[in-house]
Amino acid sequence: MTLPSYNRGEWWTPEGDDGAVDVLDASTGELVARIGAAGVDLTGALEYARTVGQASLGALTFHQRALLLKQLAQALTERKQELYELSAHAGATRSDAWIDVDGGIGALFTYGSKGRRELPNARVYVDGPPEPLSKDGSFLGQHIFTRLPGVAVQINAFNFPVWGMLEKFAPAFLAGMPTLVKPATPTAYVAQAAVRIMVESGLLPEGSLQLVCGGVPGLLDALRLGDLVAFTGSASTASALREHPSVQTGGVRFTSETDSINASVLGPDAVTGSPEFDAYVKQLVVELTAKAGQKCTAIRRALVPEPLVDDVLAAVRERIASRVVVGDPRAEGVTMGPLASREQRAEVLRQVARLVEAGGELVLGGLDQPTVVHADGGLGVAADGAFVAPIVLRFADARTPEAHTVEAFGPVAAVLPYRSAEEAAELVALGGGSLVTSAATHDPDFARDLVLASAAYNGRILLLDRDDARTSTGHGSPVPHLVHGGPGRAGGGEELGGIRAVLHHMQRTAVQGSPDMLTAVTGVWHEGAATGEDRVHPFRKSLATLRIGDQVASGSRRVTLDDIESFATFTGDTFYAHMDEEAAAANPFFPGRVAHGYLLVSWAAGLFVDPAPGPVLANYGLENLRFLTPVVPGDSIRVALTAKQITPRETDDYGEVRWDARILNQRDELVASYDVLTLVAKE
Repeated sequence: MTLPSYNRGEWWTPEGDDGAVDVLDASTGELVARIGAAGVDLTGALEYARTVGQASLGALTFHQRALLLKQLAQALTERKQELYELSAHAGATRSDAWIDVDGGIGALFTYGSKGRRELPNARVYVDGPPEPLSKDGSFLGQHIFTRLPGVAVQINAFNFPVWGMLEKFAPAFLAGMPTLVKPATPTAYVAQAAVRIMVESGLLPEGSLQLVCGGVPGLLDALRLGDLVAFTGSASTASALREHPSVQTGGVRFTSETDSINASVLGPDAVTGSPEFDAYVKQLVVELTAKAGQKCTAIRRALVPEPLVDDVLAAVRERIASRVVVGDPRAEGVTMGPLASREQRAEVLRQVARLVEAGGELVLGGLDQPTVVHADGGLGVAADGAFVAPIVLRFADARTPEAHTVEAFGPVAAVLPYRSAEEAAELVALGGGSLVTSAATHDPDFARDLVLASAAYNGRILLLDRDDARTSTGHGSPVPHLVHGGPGRAGGGEELGGIRAVLHHMQRTAVQGSPDMLTAVTGVWHEGAATGEDRVHPFRKSLATLRIGDQVASGSRRVTLDDIESFATFTGDTFYAHMDEEAAAANPFFPGRVAHGYLLVSWAAGLFVDPAPGPVLANYGLENLRFLTPVVPGDSIRVALTAKQITPRETDDYGEVRWDARILNQRDELVASYDVLTLVAKE
């Protein structure tokens, strides 16, 4: 039976198998699944996402969506063994499957956490402070992000069927945008199993996720303004998609992550026997063999100081001989499985032949079928498998064009010599834009120079040395917190990067209006907007009764010279501006001795705090504190404290309240401004 797709809230299987493709086990050649989508209603699926999916996600706040991401991650964790077992059909060892499956689950957990820590419990994201547009404060501008009204279409590569899907799904879901997934055919059955687990959890809002396994001709024709395409795959396919009219003139957002000739540089200081040399060799072998080298972030170019090339090759050869066992990933002791398909094997060997023809010397591995471990533990050639042993080439001329332009997407790397730090940076740039470059060095000057010369050609740079080698996530491991993408050949797009990826699924808009209007739109109090003062102190109000704009305006307190000296003696802060009249008067910022800023902030708390036990549970910080006008002996201060933003927590019986605090003097000049952060009970 052809593998079902998940379309408009139900599982759907084509009635026929026109155009269906047989997917075979990468180790044995046995049939695993038939993949096809003949007759699928793509237009209906997209419209379902734009209507039902948009409505169900739009009813939720950022925090509610974030909590669902965490729960989806937990549901997948409980059943990840199923995904491990399916991944073995694609040649993935347990550690390979862990990278894909647990990496994808980790992306859900990360966005579930970041969504609740870094986004408001609202549907609008405020971008930066307001911009005053009039002298009297009656007209302001504010940038906001709101979700795109369409569907996020993701077209994925075969090498990471789970991670590739979930790292795109998580930020789209958090932004409130429904997703349509088109997995790569060779591993669609793994992606389908992950979607099935999420569907069966009952956690997915209706229309928030759909899956089409098989060909999707005409998909881009059905997209329109408000939709988004996130593509991972070859540069040639990305280029064709980017030229589609819906992208060129129809307003469809397009981002791509494509093949990349990534480099890893051994620093001149990382001589044989140093911790950096050992870390470099270990990392190179890991990137050569993990996922059988089928990673867009794998090391393709090993840039090595010319005197150390032989040492590196010898160390790599020794490590592979002692640690790498090629075979069926279900066999005991196997550390590297086959490529995803025989077609992929043929393509890899074709590209290796091109590198050899260009002058690359095969110093490890070859083009023949290797002897491998079968599932039953026996040794031999697997004629129906897609096995390739690790291959390392050496180029005498590091500037051979093919070394920087031809990618064999498998367990293949080329060692290239360099003679200076400047040349190393030039060789990195010859890749034409990469997802990642790493450098193993303990020399800060070399690291700085390499980064500054290479950053424009890379989406990410890893600096590896003895201090971080044990804790480093590694050259080939994108993390949800940091940008994944790169310029030029790498596709020119960005994914992940924390909340940046969420905002990619939203529209930034500048809104202009009065403080009251902007407060209403954003849910954040703006200076000049209406405030509410009544007999009930705001600290006596729970989240159930507290409102944006509730304010306490304090009485005043006079500052004396004795106060300043007492504070200086008590705290030990005897800075001359507070204690030496002559020196203070010579300072261009002060008219003479002035009160400590922290004295004023301390007094302000005493002026606005209601001391009795109540809904306010704790003060957990100040943000954006600025001292604007000096306070001298004889001045008086008062404080206005206004409820600025209210953020209930979804899983607790309290929430955060951000208060706008403004300290003014007797002339109504702003002395200091800051935000006070408190935890307040919901009831």
